[in-house]
Amino acid sequence: MIRQSLVFRKELRDAIKSEVAQRTQIHQSQIAALRALKQRLLIQDRSAGPDPLVMLAHGDSWFDYPLNGNELSINSTDVIAQLESMGNLNPLISNVSHYGDATSDEMSWPKQQRMIDSLQDPANWLEKGKPDAILFSGGGNDIAGNQFCIFLDYAAPGAGGLDATRFQEALEMVKASYEDLFVFRDRNASGVPIFGHCYDFPIPNGVHPVCAGPWLLPSLTFTGWNTAQGVGILHAALSAFKLMLLDLANVPVNNFHLIDTQNTLEPSDWANELHPYPEGFRKLAQRFVEVLRTTFGSSRI
Repeated sequence: MIRQSLVFRKELRDAIKSEVAQRTQIHQSQIAALRALKQRLLIQDRSAGPDPLVMLAHGDSWFDYPLNGNELSINSTDVIAQLESMGNLNPLISNVSHYGDATSDEMSWPKQQRMIDSLQDPANWLEKGKPDAILFSGGGNDIAGNQFCIFLDYAAPGAGGLDATRFQEALEMVKASYEDLFVFRDRNASGVPIFGHCYDFPIPNGVHPVCAGPWLLPSLTFTGWNTAQGVGILHAALSAFKLMLLDLANVPVNNFHLIDTQNTLEPSDWANELHPYPEGFRKLAQRFVEVLRTTFGSSRI
């Protein structure tokens, strides 16, 4: 059994490495094609026009969702997959994300090294040698999952559901990961703005794909709360998460932009407890387009 577990872990690591390498190869081919087009136009003494945004993405399943709703899919349907086909100019995105990661996983040294490898490879970027922006998705997996019960009070008269003290301590860990992300950027991609988001308010109804979850209802049931009560509990948790990110965005030196994705999805947009259907991801990606346009102008995206 131990040997089987070790083999499985190695196979999973190899599969993740292969998946990221495949994405990188596709991204680099797009960069090479854009460079070739710009060179041809230069030779013909014609203007190539503005460059599309070229960005690095690192995150969880909102940036790496290999399902269509709850079904297996040939292509990912996440925010990044949607964003790559949106805007006046489709952005080019080097996506090193992987589903299931908490922020402490995302900012662990192996994952930071993955970002460094992407940043240091000139084939990923245009003339200035670094991305226009870094897109980051993190915080949901720090709370959601079997550990969600840690942050809940047991149901009783007068209980609020969310244990404010324990949840705040979890938020501090998430905050530390974001702060480390800013340090990482200053060391490896100085001056590049970071764009993050605050998720949306899910419905803890136990719906999940065959391969994963549920992430919310089991902990609520374990501590004595139902779905309707859980909706309020999660609203409070994600509202606090958004306020924490707003505090970080309000510090100019962080060069961090918060994309407000809350109140974007309708109940029918949710495929399961944590993820929307493709059209829901597209609604979320549109919020990214709006903020990126405010920052870079509509001629770039």
